[in-house]
Amino acid sequence: MINNQISHIIAGELTVKPEQVLAAIQLLDDGSTVPFIARYRKEVTGGLDDTQLRTLDSRLSYLRELEDRKLTILKSIEEQGKLTSELSQKITNTLSKTELEDLYLPYKPKRRTRGQIAIEAGLEPLADDLWQRPDLNPEAEAEKYINTDKGITDTKSALDGARYILMERFAEDATLLAKVRHYLWNNAHLVSQVIAGKEEEGAKFRDYFAQSELISKVPSHRALAMFRGRNEGFLQLSLNADPQYEEAPKESYCEQIITEHLGIRFNDQPADKWRKAVINWTWRIKILMHMETELMTTLRERAEEEAINVFAANLHDMLMAAPAGMKVTMGMDPGLRTGVKIAVVDATGKLVATETIYPHTGQADKAAMVVAALCIKYQVELVAIGNGTASRETERFYLDVQKKYPEVKGQKVVVSEAGASVYSASELAAQEFPDLDVSIRGAVSIARRLQDPLAELVKIDPKSIGVGQYQHDVSQTQLAKKLDAVVEDGVNAVGVNLNTASMMLLARIAGLNKVIAQNIVNWRNENGKFADRKQLLKVPRLGPKAFEQCAGFLRIMEGANPLDASAVHPEAYPVVERILEKNHKALKDILGDSNYLKSLKAIDYVDDHFGVPTVTDIIKELDKPGRDPRPEFKTAQFADNIETMEDLKIGMIMEGAVTNVTNFGAFVDIGVHQDGLVHISALSDRFVDDPRSIVKAGDIVKVKVIEVDIVRKRIALSMRLDDTATPKLDSSRSANNKVSNKNQSAATLTNSAMGNAFAAAFKKGK
Repeated sequence: MINNQISHIIAGELTVKPEQVLAAIQLLDDGSTVPFIARYRKEVTGGLDDTQLRTLDSRLSYLRELEDRKLTILKSIEEQGKLTSELSQKITNTLSKTELEDLYLPYKPKRRTRGQIAIEAGLEPLADDLWQRPDLNPEAEAEKYINTDKGITDTKSALDGARYILMERFAEDATLLAKVRHYLWNNAHLVSQVIAGKEEEGAKFRDYFAQSELISKVPSHRALAMFRGRNEGFLQLSLNADPQYEEAPKESYCEQIITEHLGIRFNDQPADKWRKAVINWTWRIKILMHMETELMTTLRERAEEEAINVFAANLHDMLMAAPAGMKVTMGMDPGLRTGVKIAVVDATGKLVATETIYPHTGQADKAAMVVAALCIKYQVELVAIGNGTASRETERFYLDVQKKYPEVKGQKVVVSEAGASVYSASELAAQEFPDLDVSIRGAVSIARRLQDPLAELVKIDPKSIGVGQYQHDVSQTQLAKKLDAVVEDGVNAVGVNLNTASMMLLARIAGLNKVIAQNIVNWRNENGKFADRKQLLKVPRLGPKAFEQCAGFLRIMEGANPLDASAVHPEAYPVVERILEKNHKALKDILGDSNYLKSLKAIDYVDDHFGVPTVTDIIKELDKPGRDPRPEFKTAQFADNIETMEDLKIGMIMEGAVTNVTNFGAFVDIGVHQDGLVHISALSDRFVDDPRSIVKAGDIVKVKVIEVDIVRKRIALSMRLDDTATPKLDSSRSANNKVSNKNQSAATLTNSAMGNAFAAAFKKGK
């Protein structure tokens, strides 16, 4: 019953049929993985893709937690003897954890409050009388309740106690809280101010020393920057419920909301002044503090969610970057005084040679001889140069080697080395290369990530790859969960070679984990290469369920059955046999024959188990078995003789690689050891709502240099190559103004985008 209700809710949110959602829920509950369901159970789910399934899985967890909480709350209220049918229905029908907690608030066990103490002292009748009968004189009525034994020594303490009773009662009214919350979210401003005396010490947050903006419109990056400033003790954050007034009003508009909700009218009755004070206290003391905390929490959660999504999108783009291919590759981890670390890996990624050279400390000739000898001996086809310190110097050195030694043909490529040092010092690297110096391991990683970015980057904690936005300010649990899903989807979308894949790569395949992945590697080491997919069932702890989940994503190249090298699942091999039998063909005759395969109609080969979607996928796979969904390999060509920020000139047009995409723009590596920022307003001549609709991490782009700030290490770039204006880094908020980017000058690059907080967050370094 619960699954049926949840399936209808999620179906509405995804705009799909409840039956699709219910089928997906049942598959997930049975232990199926998202990649497997998305690829091999299209008939069952009606074609839900991996993005929809990830959203479904997340909402399923939320709604199940909500249902569990509802049961706990209903039981608690029922045990108190206060559960009415109306309240039960409200609790049962809510789809929001916030609303659920609002409904529970009056019944939630709590510490003794002033209102409860006043009730125990017998002041509740006084509170009710004065509230319901404004014609009564508060002082005269309060006289009747003076009782020194109960701590009520005068009329003031009696009236204050009565006030506390009512303000606590009103502050627990779920409907009233919903009204105030709605108003504040749509009208209140988040105010950020510098803490007195912290101006110099907290200079990196100076963009937020006197900042006020609509709380519901604060972008993720600004919100997280302000929260970081508060956490570090430089900023004070507050909620301005009445930004329409230049100075704090005597009466907040929220007090009017409370008054109207309670149905109160003031007509200069004796108790009206006291009743106004009750409403004022309800707002100032109870609801405002509660809402300020809650709305800031909501803002932070939304900002974190958006930042996590940005990180996930960038990670996906980096993982799915084009592989240069399994060619003999030399990895160079640049350094000045410490030398350039070199590692040569063969076409399978196996390490075959290492060296350390010192071309930048007066030993260029000797270093050139070493590099040339390695390139010639191993017939190096690619040279991967890390993009950290001394990258351009090393790149120039290699070009000199090629001039001096024409036999050196390897194509140079500058590679992001983000996370290479993390891998080098990891337990995994130590197991893989126990006798290799840590610094050399980084060169191996650089070489391999050029051959196949996905296969190498899975060895690194996704959080260390450096494509996040305020990644240390968000929930690390939620971040890890999201990034793990991105890696899993990426690995399974590409598939892996069962006979060469590392343990870490295998562990990301649907249905497998590190233990089973290691067992696969062990079996491979003991028994040799896998000849067919069925041999997987001989691997310890890899049972029928795990086989079902993983088999379609594991490839066996040059195996006994050509289908084992494709994405066709073993369970669907009978469909291929049926196609071959019906058309009197051999498998080798139709593999890759596009014209013939296009003539086949999927409907002719469906049965009770496999419908049109699966058969269509099978026919496509027969056309290009094991095809790689990643794009063609391209690399940026950095400008010659432009190696540092000092070499840049305003107006230069350069080629670069997008390293990171945020909500306020894209960072581009142009080969000067400091990424430049293309602000969202400079990405295109048209209005851009989401930078990722224009660029993604790994893209090769042309940019114009707009401004260079050497002192603060900032470079402003534009992809609008006809821009001529020199921008000013002012405090405007052009990115949030709903006007065409075409009408925005590049001069509106904002302080928020180029602020110190962002420069610090994205500062490049080894």
